[in-house]
Amino acid sequence: MVHEGVLLDSQTLRASVAERTEALDKVKALSLLPDGTHVTTRMVANYFEVGLKAIKSLIHDHRAELESNGYRVLTGAELSSFKEPGCLPKHTGRHLAVFTRRTVLNVAMLLRDSVVARHVRRYLLDAEAQQRCPQGVRPVENSVIHNLVEWLDDRLERSVAHQLAQYDARGSRRRSLPPGRLHQRRQHQQQQRPERRSGGPHRGRPHPGRAVQALRSVPQGGER
Repeated sequence: MVHEGVLLDSQTLRASVAERTEALDKVKALSLLPDGTHVTTRMVANYFEVGLKAIKSLIHDHRAELESNGYRVLTGAELSSFKEPGCLPKHTGRHLAVFTRRTVLNVAMLLRDSVVARHVRRYLLDAEAQQRCPQGVRPVENSVIHNLVEWLDDRLERSVAHQLAQYDARGSRRRSLPPGRLHQRRQHQQQQRPERRSGGPHRGRPHPGRAVQALRSVPQGGER
């Protein structure tokens, strides 16, 4: 299976599974504010079982991506209207950062030092693999494919290098021959070709006429 760490490095892959917020509750129940939509920074830290500083540091490093997935900082009138339905405690300060479920999932795909986040990433990738792979067909591990491609590339490079080396060696030998010697070698090759086409005798093979004479010399019947 694909390692869960790939989500930490690929924003494109994170975007492809950003809608699968059900993964959060599959791993651990996520508590929401009374509006049923948002959570605070402290609630996010509690869910992932990390310190508040870890979440704030992650926001600093990936603010643009988190904002594209619903992260907001409420201030002024917007914060006041958010307090009215009783969604927040009275003493919340002059601004408040809030996350949607999609934002929390985005945090899960970015947070390294959290066992809960790691389980969420694992669930996302397993669910994605099951959805794309037909039933009864076991998906091939990416590491196997990667190793096979590397092996084929290495074999191809070695084969090409070997053929080039042989070609260079033959060329250097031909260039090193004197003109007279090279001419004699070509004449010898031309003389060998007609003999091969005519089916001339080969070394090591018995002559047909001699084989017939040997058979005739064998005594017939009971003669000895």
